[in-house]
Amino acid sequence: MTTDSPITDEAARDAGVEVKPVAGHIGAEISGVDLAADLDDTVIAAIRAAVLRWKVVFFRGQRLDHTGHVAFARRFGETVVLPRRGKASPPDFPEIETTADRLELGGRFGMEHDEWLRRRRHTLLRGWHCDHGARIDPPAATILRAETVPPHGGDTTWSNLAAAYAGLSASLREFVDGLRAEHRLGVGYQPRPGDDAYVRHLLDRQVASLHPLVRVHPETGERILSVNGYYVEQIAGLSRPESSAILDMLLEQAVRPEYTVRFRWEPGSVAFWDNRATMHLAPGDTAHLGHPRIMHRVMLAGDVPAGVDGKPSEAITGTAPGRW
Repeated sequence: MTTDSPITDEAARDAGVEVKPVAGHIGAEISGVDLAADLDDTVIAAIRAAVLRWKVVFFRGQRLDHTGHVAFARRFGETVVLPRRGKASPPDFPEIETTADRLELGGRFGMEHDEWLRRRRHTLLRGWHCDHGARIDPPAATILRAETVPPHGGDTTWSNLAAAYAGLSASLREFVDGLRAEHRLGVGYQPRPGDDAYVRHLLDRQVASLHPLVRVHPETGERILSVNGYYVEQIAGLSRPESSAILDMLLEQAVRPEYTVRFRWEPGSVAFWDNRATMHLAPGDTAHLGHPRIMHRVMLAGDVPAGVDGKPSEAITGTAPGRW
């Protein structure tokens, strides 16, 4: 996702776009826009500027279908085509992943969905993540569309990692600026006793990268606290006890309520977030409701993160820029 030119709040209003912040550090609701329409470049610029400023933006009452969803995403960058998806994803739209696929995942490995979820979130912080954070080039942004949601529950929460970094003391910022952490697929999963088919699945498809613990945002220049509850377990150059203590402290900082926003979904809602500057927590309160929650996402291709020293991330295994 790239910025062609800055746009002022006044220019956005002139284009008929209203951006209304919904929390102190993150999140804004955008109205006056029909995402299924052929949007003017000024409107696209206003949305792009709002995403960069507020990290996640929300649209309500949209009438996007799969074609419109992909077309809208392409106005902001190259869309990711996933080589492997579940049966719920639309076969004719390789850019779209339907999140109901995740409900099937545990069953393929002998687990009910609630057990699979518990093993991925066996601590309070484990569920927080950015999309595909173990890749050398995590997606720049994600656009998620709600088709069917429960009558209650199912909210998603996001955290502003730029604000979390800025909220650290100056001494701690200086310390973490020079650190790097290994992001690895599946390190947050708690194995089942005995043979675990899901662990074998993860090992067969291992993905890992060494990312700066503080990355510089390629468009805004902000310093981003690049922590991740699900993919990160070890800071390079530190012992495991040191690494664990520092990561827990940084994760707790990142998800402090003042740096977060929680969104109540409705059918037709769309959330568009900067995956480089946020992490999010998918809901864990819907399995017992007996009501479907069907969401569709499209991701935009990202770049290789760079640290404060300008040094880029390093691929460890199973990942290469632009190759999914």
